[in-house]
Amino acid sequence: MSVAISIENVSKAYQLGVFNTGSFSNDISRWWALKRGKEDPFLKIGEENDRTKKGSSNVVWSLRDISAQVEQGDSVGIIGRNGAGKSTLLKILSQVTHPTTGHIKIKGKVASLLEVGTGFHPELTGRENVFLNGAILGMRHQEIKKKFDEIVDFSGVERYIDTPVKRYSSGMFVRLAFAVAAHLESDILIVDEVLAVGDADFQKKCIGKMNQLGHTGGRTIIFVSHHMPTIKALCKKTIFLEKGKVHSFGETGDTISTYLSAYSLAKTGDGYIPKGISLHGSGEVRFTRFLPYKDEQGCEDFFFGEKPTLLIEIEVFTDVSDASIGLHIINVLGDTITMAAPNENYKSISLEKGKYEFEVSLEEVLMPGEYSFNLTISKYNTGSDIDSVESVGTIRILRDSIDHDLDYPWATVHGYFKPRTSWKTKRI
Repeated sequence: MSVAISIENVSKAYQLGVFNTGSFSNDISRWWALKRGKEDPFLKIGEENDRTKKGSSNVVWSLRDISAQVEQGDSVGIIGRNGAGKSTLLKILSQVTHPTTGHIKIKGKVASLLEVGTGFHPELTGRENVFLNGAILGMRHQEIKKKFDEIVDFSGVERYIDTPVKRYSSGMFVRLAFAVAAHLESDILIVDEVLAVGDADFQKKCIGKMNQLGHTGGRTIIFVSHHMPTIKALCKKTIFLEKGKVHSFGETGDTISTYLSAYSLAKTGDGYIPKGISLHGSGEVRFTRFLPYKDEQGCEDFFFGEKPTLLIEIEVFTDVSDASIGLHIINVLGDTITMAAPNENYKSISLEKGKYEFEVSLEEVLMPGEYSFNLTISKYNTGSDIDSVESVGTIRILRDSIDHDLDYPWATVHGYFKPRTSWKTKRI
């Protein structure tokens, strides 16, 4: 199979600060700041794509030495945290911007859906924008006309097709933009996270269309998303970007597992949550520790049939009378498979100022596989967030049982829990 996209040692640097400002004014500002005991205002962020560091350079490398090959007809996902360089890579592939070093080779026409409104003129109607986008792709008027009814039908905006798109909602915008990109004749379809704007039914419709284009139409798909189930459903292979570099590139299931494990917070033996992580919510309560353990020691691996125990600690800074605490169990695809709470009916609890420890025993038998955990606490009556921590820890359920009499026997794992059932058998 021929190569549709070849990325060779691609790096992208961006200049920091304002261009064309005089050096004398910079010197005055720097002198005045230092005289007042303030930090140098022109101290630069580091050259790496790491927002937590400072350095001496006036550039930041959004991408660094990216290399990959995508074969014709492949569907490839791109995952990574915000700021990892995903959108920059898509802009380079779409030729919206050029790499600072390295080069790309693309075989065929490219249709891109990068941001809401990209490629659409707000003063033109939906109909006019369809023809405009087709012309940009190099299609003749008659070719676009043949596809027009199919595009409008898929988008569901027929009633508004002769209305200027500046009056469209963001959801309508995305519907029409995706319909145009998916139906007009291109060899490569590049889609950023914009589908998150649409409703669930339309997202499902889009995934189905992209699957159809990839499997039966021979279209090459490049898709960025933070939603792991969608990546898993659509993409055979996935690139995991971290701080502008390729962390891993391979089969989607393996790459997603690597991604989720890489961002698990509780990697140290004591399980204390780093204070430097991003804080969420109003902050009356903060999660301070999460530790899966057995035999009084931190542990990530459990035998099949074992009931893992989790230690959760919080610190309450202000009394909360209606706290709702949630422990979310996440599968390797990023789906929440269940949520647990301190009481069976998910009612609120009262917390006074101080520190608390929860010991949680997972009574249901988890099936073999890897699981991560999210922690949430909110106001029960209003639903407003107090604190939340994603991927706070991971555990692995092995196929082996403690005494090997109850090992998991099959190659395929069915579901996530071993249900509690009672069977009565009689011959009839």
